[in-house]
Amino acid sequence: MKKLVGPLRRALIYGLISYGGLVLINNSELALPNMWIAYLPMFIGVYVVTQWLDKKLGD
Repeated sequence: MKKLVGPLRRALIYGLISYGGLVLINNSELALPNMWIAYLPMFIGVYVVTQWLDKKLGD
C-alpha cells in the first residue's frame, strides 16, 4: 500500500493544479492563433509545482 501513496498523491496534485490552470486559461478570453502558446508554459509550470509540492508533502 505504501508504494501506491506517492504516485496517487502526485496524480492528485497534478490533476488539481492542471485542471485549475485550464479553467483559468479557458476563461481568460485569450484570442491567440495557437492556444499551445498559453498551454505549454502552464503545463511546464504545473509539472514543476507538482514535483516541488510532492517533495514537501512526502517528507
